[in-house]
Amino acid sequence: MPDDATPADGGDSLTERITGRLAGMSRAERTVAEYLRHHAREAIFATAEQIGSATGTSDATVVRTAKTLGYTGLSDMRQHLARQVVTETSPSLKLHARETGEVEGPPTTVLERVFTEATERLAETWRLITEEDFERAVNLLDEAREVLAFGIGPSSFLAGYLALRLGRMGRRARASGATGFRLADDLLGLGEGDVVVLFLPSRLLGDIEVLLDRTREVGARTLLVTDSLAPVFGDRVAVSLQATHSPSNFTGEMLSAEVLADALLLGLASRDEARANGASELLTTLRSRLIQGDSRDYVPRRKSGGPRKG
Repeated sequence: MPDDATPADGGDSLTERITGRLAGMSRAERTVAEYLRHHAREAIFATAEQIGSATGTSDATVVRTAKTLGYTGLSDMRQHLARQVVTETSPSLKLHARETGEVEGPPTTVLERVFTEATERLAETWRLITEEDFERAVNLLDEAREVLAFGIGPSSFLAGYLALRLGRMGRRARASGATGFRLADDLLGLGEGDVVVLFLPSRLLGDIEVLLDRTREVGARTLLVTDSLAPVFGDRVAVSLQATHSPSNFTGEMLSAEVLADALLLGLASRDEARANGASELLTTLRSRLIQGDSRDYVPRRKSGGPRKG
């Protein structure tokens, strides 16, 4: 087994590495290793200086400890720790146990499987979200100058749905599912006071790093809706809400996140009912005008073959 293997790619965990190498470590390295054993999540976002300060050692000792544990350096160790934490804390693992037969009495029919998974996903999502975090998320949306809803793949449809509903409530909002150079155009208008709602179930892309960096640079904030990536982004987002993903693809990727989005929209509407009602009435008025306009502009097509009158 290669030294740099981890649980995410079939290898040993940080705890196993420490146990296997502890005897050959210096006293200072042992101190750092024991700190890492009990503070793995904090270490994901900590610098060598911060870990050294917490352990009463030096930054050089921290880097040396990481290499002693089989990593190429501190950055490599943090990346492996992030993947390990994501794997261990993913809510979808609990649902996966049912699909793999690790839980007694798995659903048998297709209908039962789909509705059982949907029910469990929503129940787990509800359990994981605290009222405090939910209120913080609603506050973000309420205070936003403009909302940029972002999602990739199927989540891009949810981003569009959220932006549409926000617009119908009288809120400034737009959506993006762009990647690569096209994403740069959507980031141009991002400014101070804006909020990025990031629908990101579990897939990491380099474009997300650029988006988060730009958000921080302009003074905007981020609401992350994810299955298991919250530990990876840490304090780079203002609020993180967990929306349990599907381990089997019996139910759509957006199910939990869409229900959560509806809850956020309802919570936001209750903050300013007059604004939401006013926007709804205006929408109805504009639709009526469009229908009347279609009626006035309609000209029946003349049947071919007959002489023109007049």
